[in-house]
Amino acid sequence: MSTLHLVDARVDRGTLLGRRAFLRRSAGAGATLGAAATFGAQGWLGRIGLHAEELRKQGRACIVLWMQGGPSQFETFDPKPEHESGGPTKAIATAVGGIRIAGSWPRVASRMKDIALIRSMTNSEGNHQRATYQLHTGYEPTATVKHPSLGAIASKEIGDATIDLPHFVAVGGRGLQGISGGFLGVDHDPFLVSRAGRPPSNTALTVSRARLERRAGLLARLDAEYGARGGKGRVEDHQAVFGKARQMVLSSQLRAFDLDREPDRLRDAYGRDGFGQGCLLARRLVESGVTFVEVASNGWDTHQDNFERTNALAGSVDSGFAQLVADLRDRGRLETTLVLWMGEFGRTPRINGRGGRDHYPRVFNVALAGGGVRGGQVIGSSTEDGRAVKDRPVEVPDLFCSICHSLGIDPRSENFSPLGRPLEVVDGGKVVSELFA
Repeated sequence: MSTLHLVDARVDRGTLLGRRAFLRRSAGAGATLGAAATFGAQGWLGRIGLHAEELRKQGRACIVLWMQGGPSQFETFDPKPEHESGGPTKAIATAVGGIRIAGSWPRVASRMKDIALIRSMTNSEGNHQRATYQLHTGYEPTATVKHPSLGAIASKEIGDATIDLPHFVAVGGRGLQGISGGFLGVDHDPFLVSRAGRPPSNTALTVSRARLERRAGLLARLDAEYGARGGKGRVEDHQAVFGKARQMVLSSQLRAFDLDREPDRLRDAYGRDGFGQGCLLARRLVESGVTFVEVASNGWDTHQDNFERTNALAGSVDSGFAQLVADLRDRGRLETTLVLWMGEFGRTPRINGRGGRDHYPRVFNVALAGGGVRGGQVIGSSTEDGRAVKDRPVEVPDLFCSICHSLGIDPRSENFSPLGRPLEVVDGGKVVSELFA
């Protein structure tokens, strides 16, 4: 599929065949159109309800480290070495006495004073697509409403309109189809970066700025003609995406994507793989004013060879996660930036015949740092065999209320679906107050 076809698909969801023809006629604006195709504790409680402009000035941001496939809680932050459910995984001490995590995470262990663990997450969605949707939107998927993702909500509520970069950036994700601005519109879709380490594709100008502006003017006239014939809504979507892309490719802030500006020793500390460099990119982006960044690690669906595969995956994520927290702390940004490590569900206590673990939403864990979260603590627990939550169950809406609390977003504020139905940012739930005590 060509770049222009991608732009067209993003704007009209594949229904405007006529638009493709006139976009081809304006192909001279390729650099900008190519970029457009990629778009797609009392004190803390008191912050909810602050005017959005005040929050923007505070630089609130969120970085989600997404473990695509569903990471095993036993091989991450709730090991059970004393029980057969735990398999061969060993537990290691952390920087906080009494908190032990799986042995493949030594650098995260060293940062535990900044990290809080929730070991009692529980849910009912065991299907990848449905659980991914729910852990990104806070809602179970339905056939009638396409809900905005958390990144889209943050973009709308506290995104800084003065910056030239997109408010919501997703790095390296696969299998996240349907995660978008939803009924908030394409203006809040994520800007997709396939791999960190180099500027986004199709952002280098191939003509002079003056010529680009002339071509943009031609495109605007074509859009206006099409809108006058009944395509006004689709034209507005297209212009929103195109306008943001054009603004970005002409901006000096695009340098935020250039990791060559970082010292080699720091790039090494993050890890020279895609995930580690994605974490470094996330730090650079939030420092440049981006509100929400998601960095994905793929391959956590370990139905077979669970122990070897999770050990290899952890080797990459351990460095990136730990260095991100340390770097934000050193730069004075951790207090205003929430870092959230999670996947769509956990894995079964029973080890199957292929040495793997299967889907298990009944009990899983997440890790949080920064954004007002009090590190060095564990909230909730699972039973000795890991089959159930033992105490302090935390459901997805509770987690989302807590994220909103950190960012200063009112989870009870309403947005309206295309049919005029009011929908709260989070469907139920309560803030996990211990996180912020």
